[in-house]
Amino acid sequence: MTGSRARRNPRPAAAGTDQQWLAGVAAEASREAGGVPVALLGDYLPLLADAATTGRKPQRAELDAVEALGRQAAEQGISAGRVVQLYLSAARRLWHELPTVARSRDSEVVRAAAAAVLQVVDDAVATLAEGYAVARRDLVRREETLRRELIDDLLRGDSDLGTLVDRAEPFGLDLARVHQVALAAPSRRLPDTEAAITALEAVIFDRLGDRDVLVATKDGRLVVLAPADAAGPVTAPPGRDGTDDLGWLMHDQLRRLPRGRPWRIAVGRPHPGLYGIARSYEEAREAITMAARLRLPSAVVSARDLLIYRVLLRDQPAIVELVNAVLSPLTRARGGAEPLIATLQTYFDTGGVATDTAKRIHLSVRAVTYRLDRIHALTGYDPADPAHRFTLQAAVLGARALNWPEQPLPASA
Repeated sequence: MTGSRARRNPRPAAAGTDQQWLAGVAAEASREAGGVPVALLGDYLPLLADAATTGRKPQRAELDAVEALGRQAAEQGISAGRVVQLYLSAARRLWHELPTVARSRDSEVVRAAAAAVLQVVDDAVATLAEGYAVARRDLVRREETLRRELIDDLLRGDSDLGTLVDRAEPFGLDLARVHQVALAAPSRRLPDTEAAITALEAVIFDRLGDRDVLVATKDGRLVVLAPADAAGPVTAPPGRDGTDDLGWLMHDQLRRLPRGRPWRIAVGRPHPGLYGIARSYEEAREAITMAARLRLPSAVVSARDLLIYRVLLRDQPAIVELVNAVLSPLTRARGGAEPLIATLQTYFDTGGVATDTAKRIHLSVRAVTYRLDRIHALTGYDPADPAHRFTLQAAVLGARALNWPEQPLPASA
């Protein structure tokens, strides 16, 4: 009879429970959890009291309310651990102070009450955590969307400055500061994006701090926006002057990833202000393309070191005419122009030393000498003649910048 009456009236005990006592339990649990708001408990304590005195299980609507509280906690930025601690602490305190259980000497009654309370705790905490996790995923997706839109507008450089300043502030960006942009391109398709971003953020935030730094993806590449004056010393190959620290910092981390290797990284020059960010990005983008065309051996390239190619391409019709006039006769050679241009490039890179050239391109000195003579015969320019060397070298630089002979020369205006 008693059990039947309890089922018909879902909350007989809670209705008569001293609300002041429950409020005290909630306040102590909040204090123990580091000040988590009592409001996040909702009707959790009455549910526990009901379970202890009547054995009633929580209804779906009541668990939905707990899930909503989990979402609310995530949106308020409270850690999941502290919220769960609030619920467990509240359950422990309520159990120790529950008058019905405290007065009972019947072990079966106590055991049944404990089982009912533990069931509510289990259901409530699991539902709370589920709501928290869903809200966190939504927040991460929302933040990622905002981050991606912000980085797109920053790199484009044509958005309203006032609006961008407001949008950048939550990400800790001071757009008046001097920034530089670095790009990282994988050897093939970009691997696990989240893993790559997480790896970069961990090392860059540790070295530079989390202000004025953004890590994102764009066009299949990783993009890092960082203050130009914050990069500390890193382990770079001998001969570097330290201005490409951001690039080497990225490379040192990315090469540890299981996929994506080898990585090519380009670092734009530092520039102040909003439009400086877009300018640094364009420089890095051009540098990463040019490095691939030039077959540069270094994994990290600086836009500063490739400025000569920007100068050459500024008057593209003139450089097209130079390449066509000086190097196009090489296409008549057996095997085409590419082997001879590669030999010329290495010859100039080694300071005009045939033995060093032979070592680098894995040929005999005699074969290198033959190729140089063949170039002289076809073009009329002697690579060993100082008077001809500048013309040949400028033409080779222009050919690489235009990706010739792999691609046809652009039509002259």
